[in-house]
Parts: sequence; structure tokens; C-alpha cells
Amino acid sequence: MVEFDTVYDRRNTNCSKWDSIKETYGEDDLLPLWIADMDFKANPPVLKALKDTAEQGILGYSPAPDSLYDAIQHWQKRHHDYSVSKEAILFNSGVVPSLSLAIQAYTKPGDAILIHDPVYPPFAKVVEQNDRKLVRSQLLTEQGHFVMDLTEMEKQIVAENIRLFILCNPHNPGGRVWTKSELEAFGKLCAKYDVLVISDEIHQDLIFAPHVFTTFTNVHPTFKDFSITLTAATKTFNLAGIKNSMIFIENPDLRKKFVAAQERNFQNEINIFGYVGTEAAYQNGDRWLSELLVYLKENIDTVNDFLQAELPKVKMMRPEGTYLIWLDFSAYGLTDAQLQKQLIHTGKVVLNPGISFGPNGTQHMRLNVACPKETLFEGLRRIKASFE
Repeated sequence: MVEFDTVYDRRNTNCSKWDSIKETYGEDDLLPLWIADMDFKANPPVLKALKDTAEQGILGYSPAPDSLYDAIQHWQKRHHDYSVSKEAILFNSGVVPSLSLAIQAYTKPGDAILIHDPVYPPFAKVVEQNDRKLVRSQLLTEQGHFVMDLTEMEKQIVAENIRLFILCNPHNPGGRVWTKSELEAFGKLCAKYDVLVISDEIHQDLIFAPHVFTTFTNVHPTFKDFSITLTAATKTFNLAGIKNSMIFIENPDLRKKFVAAQERNFQNEINIFGYVGTEAAYQNGDRWLSELLVYLKENIDTVNDFLQAELPKVKMMRPEGTYLIWLDFSAYGLTDAQLQKQLIHTGKVVLNPGISFGPNGTQHMRLNVACPKETLFEGLRRIKASFE
């Protein structure tokens, strides 16, 4: 049995989640439940593989070995029924850098790019910082979870001449695991208007039954012709620091354009620990992941029960995947600045402000539950104290 209850002191370890608190908020006694990494140690076989690599002592340039390709292919087939070819697999340091490369490879300055609202904040930043026009499509809330507004999206695609759509699958921050039928309807809309789809699937393994993840490329045989997939082992196995991600591009023409962008930006090499950590995770991670999902689900249940009993005015969007919970504080009638101030300076707890995910995130917060239960209980107690 994997041990997830152990509390590790991550302060003073050069950790963004814990050590940037004082600089960001001016206080150092805050509890961080924000940045999306876990407060759990990585899977022991992964740590051993990284240690063995360091101990061999020579850390020169290293290409991706065939065994890594095999590990990726077997993982995708076993967990997601996706038969990705070796030639379709590319590597880069992270999903967001890959997103930037994709924008540069497939669009030109001034082109319009569509994203959902709310959605992971770097989507908007990478569009605007590459001098493209950002267009947001507001997600609707039905029966307690987000759904796409395909009617409005079609209007926006036509009116704005959208060239590219960035999909978050599963969705961050709402935790939606888009169904195959939803993705098919969305994909057919993009195909109708020749819109390229970049699908960020980094949370693809963090899915709670009975929900089932479907990679966008797998939905329909033609979808591989106008899409690329971004993913990594780093989110699943808490390895963000090894800086490795994969890009799956089945269409040879799209792949050629992406590789050219990589070469122009000198982003076609990965450090050796990225390769080693990813391979070890995929070769030895099944048990660790299955036990992690049980623990995360228990933490989600804990949040749900606590809010119903202690903070009924706070509405929770129950995630179908990810370890992130979207919380609605609108019943308190606070501005975004007031809500943030109350949580930080009264409750002494740090969540991600919903407004950073787009205008539709106003009066919301994102809570990270990938932590020991002791830490989570303390965080919930602090959230409650914010409103007493």
C-alpha cells in the first residue's frame, strides 16, 4: 500500500508551491492549496531510476531511447486504448512550451485563437504573448458541471475566423472529463470550419470511475488529420521538475511544421532525467496510480462533506478527473479582490483565484486536494475561518 498520509515539510526546498508564499502575498504563515503539484513523494521506482542515473556520474547529452518510446506506447494503449505510432511521438520540456510552439507553427500574428472560459490561465497568456487574437467561449453550467456551448462557439468561429482551438481535456479547473459524444460534436464543428485543435491532455490519467477519458485523436478516424495532442507523465506522477512532455502528431504535414518550429527555437532536446523519469513512471506506475486515485477521491469526498456541513454557501463542482476542485463563493457577494483578501489575510490559506482562469471565473476559487488528509483538513478549517 502506497503511503499518502505522510506530511512532508516542503518549505525551504526551493519549492514554488510553498516557498513563493512570502514574496507573493507578504506573509509566510499561509497554507498553500493552489499550484497544481502534489504534496506526495514520487513513486519509489521512479526515484530509484533517477538516483541510479545520477550515480553513474556522467550526465552528457542523451537521445530518447527506444525503451522510452515503448513505455509511452504501451501506457497509452493499456490505459487509453490509443495506438500512437513511434514516429508520431515528439518531446519537449513542457505542455505550455509545446503550446507556444504549436501557435507559432500553425498560425501567424493577428490570427484568432479560441479557448474556453474558464480555463487554465497559461492558455490565454501564450496566445496573447505570441501576438495572436484571443477569443473566449464561455462554458455553461448544467447539472453541476461544465458543458460546451457549441452554438455560440460556431458563431465565434465564423465571426472571428478562428484558426486554432486550444482544448483542455480533461478540463482544468472544472474537472470535466469530456465524453466521447461531446468530443465528437466539438470535433465535427472544428472540421467543418477547418479549425486546428490542440488538445492538452496532461490530466488524462487522473480520472475517477465511472468516467472514462477519451483522447481527442481517438474519437473519429479523421480527427488525427487536424489535431495534435500534448501530454506528460509529470502531472500523473508528480514529476513536474524533470521537465519532459510528449507531443503526439499523427498527421505528417503537421508534424513537419511542429518540428521546424522546435528547431527554430532550439527546443528539440530534453534533459536525461526527463527521459528516465518518464520511462520509469510508465513502466512501474500502475499500482501507484490506482492507489493515488482512491486517495484523491477520498479527499474530494472530504471536501464535499465539509462544505455541506460547515460552509453550505460555498458550492462545489465535483471533479470527474484531476485533483482540482472549482469552488463557487458567489453567495457571499464579495468582489474577487475581497474574496482573495479574506482567504489570504483572515483564513491564512492560498487557493487559485478563479478570475485568473477568465472572466467567467469571477467569485470562484480553485482548490488543490493532492495533499495528505491532515493538510487538507487544516486547509478546510482555514477556509471556514475566513468567513467566521
